[in-house]
Amino acid sequence: MELERKLRLIPSYSRELGLDLRRPGDRFKWFLASMLFAKRISSEIARKTFKLFEAEGLTTPDALLRAGWDKLVEVLDAGGYVRYDFSTATNLLEMAKGLKQRHGDLEKLHEEAADPRDLERLLQGLRGIGPTAANIFLRELRGIWPKARPKPSRLALEVGRRLRLRALEPFESALVRLNLEYCKRRRCGVCPMKAHCRRAKIE
Repeated sequence: MELERKLRLIPSYSRELGLDLRRPGDRFKWFLASMLFAKRISSEIARKTFKLFEAEGLTTPDALLRAGWDKLVEVLDAGGYVRYDFSTATNLLEMAKGLKQRHGDLEKLHEEAADPRDLERLLQGLRGIGPTAANIFLRELRGIWPKARPKPSRLALEVGRRLRLRALEPFESALVRLNLEYCKRRRCGVCPMKAHCRRAKIE
């Protein structure tokens, strides 16, 4: 189907960051990035900030804890998180500490979860992880973690309806990206899905 082929061409944010989610280390990196993307801030700033964390080697729980609050604030400020620097630095440190103390690591957290909803509950038990961050993280782990089966987000549902798409889950990352980068910015004229979208045809 032409629509599905086009959707598969839209890269996920994790892939754009150069992450291979089949690797446990990259799964934690995506978890960190998901916390950044979950803030009310542009995806460009989130990507830039994650790359700064990577450049500083701050991509494991131990590295975050060793760096300390002041260093994390410095990196967040450099990336553009000026409004959220203090709270995000605190959340990252508490997340890393809670993950290590309660579960050991992300892989063990997934093993401990009884089912997909319990996995979401355990993730949201960590500081700084709300429903949005958990969805961002888990939707790209479908097919990798057996229990990663979040319900499609509101952003994906909105675009899925406009495209008359029946199966949302395989394309959720692409649908969310379309919503954020085209729908919300009213960029229908340059959207790669405009030929399939009901709103673009109306406008």
